[in-house]
Amino acid sequence: MSRIDEMFARLRVKGECALIPYIPVGYPTAGESESLIRAIADAGADLIELGVPYADPLADGPTIQEASLTAVANGTNLRTCISMVRTLRDSGMETPIVLMGYCNSFLAYGLDQLAEHAKNAGVDGFIIPDLPSTMAKSWVQIFESRGLKVIFFLAPTTSEERATAVVEQGQGFLYCISVAGVTGERESMSEDLPQFIKQARTVTTLPLAVGFGISNEQHVREVSEYADGAIVGSALINVIRHSEPHETEVEVRRFIQKMKQATRKTPTPI
Repeated sequence: MSRIDEMFARLRVKGECALIPYIPVGYPTAGESESLIRAIADAGADLIELGVPYADPLADGPTIQEASLTAVANGTNLRTCISMVRTLRDSGMETPIVLMGYCNSFLAYGLDQLAEHAKNAGVDGFIIPDLPSTMAKSWVQIFESRGLKVIFFLAPTTSEERATAVVEQGQGFLYCISVAGVTGERESMSEDLPQFIKQARTVTTLPLAVGFGISNEQHVREVSEYADGAIVGSALINVIRHSEPHETEVEVRRFIQKMKQATRKTPTPI
């Protein structure tokens, strides 16, 4: 069983939703990145989504775009990200890690080489926003042959053809987009989200993690009632951005701990 599968199975027994923070590698600085990722894991993250910085992150809103560009300016690239995962694994970190990045970066690296290097470093999977599920078969085969999960997106606006391809090829979990648009903090979750997740459960047995717009403990608490994971990106980036440099790690730990405390599902009455 993979780290991702084991994690969801363990949380299911405990009655908890997975907390999945996102942070670009190399942010806010190359020197601080490793310690912040460790702090996120130590504070209770169940899976960490490490962003591969990219100059044109089409699925991301202003907050993550700015963080990604900062990481690019800090010299971070795909090799840096793989090296970071290897360093974290060598130090004993067992938290599942997926890399989120875009097709051009991965193609330039070479898919076979990327799969091999990622596997050897300890990466568990990939999230690729601009990889259409209907054109992903060869990618899935390359990564799957090394035991790497390819995690697909599912949105309320996903066409029937693409939704079928997502369900057939998806691994690890499905990334369910809460709203149309890009990432970013929002005041409230969509009223239609519970029904969307309920409908998704009729066509797949994969865990369902919700992302885009989860901004506070209340959002996590809501999502935990009907989903298997809560993905938090922009809100975490804003904590880092607004913290004093000497307090960043403490503030990040505090934020992750608060979010994790909100992931326990309400017991179903007997």
